[in-house]
Amino acid sequence: MYDLEEANEDFEINIIPMIDVIFAILTFFIISSLFLSRTEALPVNLPKADQSEVQERTRVTVTVEKSGDLSINRRAIALEDLEAGVRGLIEDGKQIVVVINADSDVNHGRVIAVMDTLRGIEGAALGIATERP
Repeated sequence: MYDLEEANEDFEINIIPMIDVIFAILTFFIISSLFLSRTEALPVNLPKADQSEVQERTRVTVTVEKSGDLSINRRAIALEDLEAGVRGLIEDGKQIVVVINADSDVNHGRVIAVMDTLRGIEGAALGIATERP
């Protein structure tokens, strides 16, 4: 009735399914963490600066791409519409920082034209995005 051969068999715990589950959970967390970063600007090669500092007020990002194309908070815009586009983002009575995110290879005159346009906006402080070396 009771077979001694079956009683002496070694029992094994198969951990391969557990490893599969752990890797699936790890993959989920890695992929989901990629979406946690918030970027408001288009990717450009920023110039280097040692004396840069972080601005903590409401930010509007104006990106000047290498080709000279402009965008406000990742939305394409023409230079003629830039002032009106930034004014539309300012809340009544609030101060904002307009960060110019210009590629290091963009024409200097294009950046000056953008800065000149943005200086006409009351309540907007200008900043230029840089990378630390």
